[in-house]
Amino acid sequence: MDISGKNFKAFLERQEALKKQYSPKQAEKQHSKGKLTAWERIDLLFDEGTFEEIDAFVTPATQNVEFGKVEKSYGDGVIVGHGKINGRLVFAYSQDFTIMGGSLGLVHSKKIAKIQEMALKMGAPIIGLLDSGGARIQEGVASLSGYASIFQNIISSSGIIPQISVILGPCAGGAVYSPALTDFVFMVNQTSFMFVTGPNVVKEVLNEDVTFEELGGAEVHVTKSGVAHMIYEDEENTIMALKKFLAYLPSNNVENPPSVQYDNSTPDINEKLRDIVPDDPNKAYDVRDVINLVADRNSFFETSELFAPSIVTGFARLRGKTIGIVANQPKVLAGVLDINSSVKGARFIRFCDAFNIPILTFEDVPGFLPGMDQEHNGIIRHGAKLLYAYSEATVPKITVILRKAYGGAFIVMNSKSLGGDFSFAWPTAEIAVMGPDGAVAILYRKELAEAENPAELKKELVKKYRDKVANPFIAVELGYIDEVIDPADTRKKVISAFEALRNKWVKVPSRKHGNMPL
Repeated sequence: MDISGKNFKAFLERQEALKKQYSPKQAEKQHSKGKLTAWERIDLLFDEGTFEEIDAFVTPATQNVEFGKVEKSYGDGVIVGHGKINGRLVFAYSQDFTIMGGSLGLVHSKKIAKIQEMALKMGAPIIGLLDSGGARIQEGVASLSGYASIFQNIISSSGIIPQISVILGPCAGGAVYSPALTDFVFMVNQTSFMFVTGPNVVKEVLNEDVTFEELGGAEVHVTKSGVAHMIYEDEENTIMALKKFLAYLPSNNVENPPSVQYDNSTPDINEKLRDIVPDDPNKAYDVRDVINLVADRNSFFETSELFAPSIVTGFARLRGKTIGIVANQPKVLAGVLDINSSVKGARFIRFCDAFNIPILTFEDVPGFLPGMDQEHNGIIRHGAKLLYAYSEATVPKITVILRKAYGGAFIVMNSKSLGGDFSFAWPTAEIAVMGPDGAVAILYRKELAEAENPAELKKELVKKYRDKVANPFIAVELGYIDEVIDPADTRKKVISAFEALRNKWVKVPSRKHGNMPL
């Protein structure tokens, strides 16, 4: 090839024009908002020198645009491609807010759809770095149709490849359904937003003044709505956390989760576990203390930490192998199951099941949260989601009952009758239809009413109930749990049980799909 010829010269001119498109002025505008540029995000996310861009020179659709203007730029406001993250193949798209506000038009959407389809074909995770003003108004219905294609691809890939959304700016209108359909959503405090209708519409329709942050800021979505799962203070920490997070996940649904080198720093027998659960059954403790002593040291990566905190979910490792953890949190509302915690747990369990991640459950649950608000808003239906998810899951499932396991909640939290593979209990476990106070109040109502000292009688009866009915030794004798174990041996027992389940296989009846109580 004649590198001085017109063809090669034209090639170089196009390359130079593409470089000039990403000007320092545009970068500074992003930085002034506390945001990185689309390319800075890509460079931070992928291993150095591994990202390969696709469709860099496509241009926006200008035909049939009769209203407004379309900025003629290369790439149409989104960077798409593939590269390596921690040495593994990952596909990604990064919206560029400096080009037409990252708005989604026909070509923009086709680029995203193309990279989605490639990720599915290659069996690799896909990450969306979202920073967009929404549908491109001047392209009309074509932009709306573009969103539909993206949604369809997400649904087609669901449960086959991990799909992660990172909200790094605005995400409004129909655009919000893209992250809502993916597996996990990361957000940045103060700079990322999600809402179906913005503050101006709220003002116009409801005459309510509300800020972007109050309506759909990161804190709102990680604490109240549960739409987002992780929040960080800046983009750099968000992307670094995402890279760490990916290391727990397999590339697709036919692979096992990746293992890491285990350094033998975590003792398999730890006497500290004996001191965590208080002797007083009504006294709280932090279940994370149990998790951190059972899992490999510093391996627990919690998800949805600030949403529905009465249940704890996240990924950890046992001897370098990924597991999913679901745990009731006695520190919050005594660890009860309510609407939000049921949905949170169910969604996490279903993700683990889809991607071959074994599930370890730590149980300390007094029941479901009572009250009109819960009943009227569908605790029956939402609680059934958690039950359904546990029962449906075919991955190895182990439960350790730490303390309370009462009523329907005992059944829901991966009981053996529901399909749990191994069920262990600490000596502090209380397994019964209901708690001692409630049981005594019902069974001995007449005696308590007639007693000279009802408080003292109730105290005696509660103790008797715990000794004769609610203790774990009765459950183990009846075969409803497999073994009462020394808390110090928990990690050793769990590792052994998961090893026994390593080749677990369940034949699932042929059907289109079940009808989960959504």
